[in-house]
Amino acid sequence: MMIRARPDEWYTTQAVGDGITYIGEPFIQTFYRCNIWHIRGRERDMLVDSGMGVVSLREWVPIVTERELVAVASHTHFDHIGCHHEFDHRVVHRAEADILAHPGRRETLADPYVTDDIFDRLPPSPFEAATYSVKSAPATRLVEDGDVIDLGDRVFEVIHTPGHSPGGIALWEARTGILFSGDIVYDGPLIEDTYHADANDYVRSMKRLHDLPVRVVHGGHFPSYDGQRHHEIIRQWLEEKGC
Repeated sequence: MMIRARPDEWYTTQAVGDGITYIGEPFIQTFYRCNIWHIRGRERDMLVDSGMGVVSLREWVPIVTERELVAVASHTHFDHIGCHHEFDHRVVHRAEADILAHPGRRETLADPYVTDDIFDRLPPSPFEAATYSVKSAPATRLVEDGDVIDLGDRVFEVIHTPGHSPGGIALWEARTGILFSGDIVYDGPLIEDTYHADANDYVRSMKRLHDLPVRVVHGGHFPSYDGQRHHEIIRQWLEEKGC
């Protein structure tokens, strides 16, 4: 029988510079482990994605409760929105608002991905893979391409990046060259065959992100990387598609 982790050891945190903290769930295997990003602003903070929701972020990661915070969903798959219900301010693209409000197992990809096999240690009791589901977290703000999220001294532009999912978004801080890319692009195997993925949209989104003058990319999975690697990943992907 697999060992269960304690709640106090479920999350790890690491400051990565630029007022950004990485929050991870180390007992979820790498391929399935969402990167949770906390960004400090002058007037409010921002959380990009919130993990699986099998352990409370608010209870066990103090940084997310220190100040007013807006929780942004890069998209609405299970590994990215599990703790969104814990926050008062919740942002999602209009195309996936219904999933955030009514997160069924199929719609969030909990079915078929959530099994005991995705863990190195199981979440604390009473978690059971067969009955796991994401809690409803209706959006308090819907965004579309070109909208901004203003933290007081930091402004992030919403870039609609459909392809992996219809309402996927990236967040672009032009002043610093920082891109939060969600699951449309990261330095690892990309998922292009989910039930609501779209190949043509994926190509358009990748071409658009390629042209950004990025300094660093913080993706939805796997380690962050610099602008040179960003362009290499996208060029190689487009070449493989014959684009």
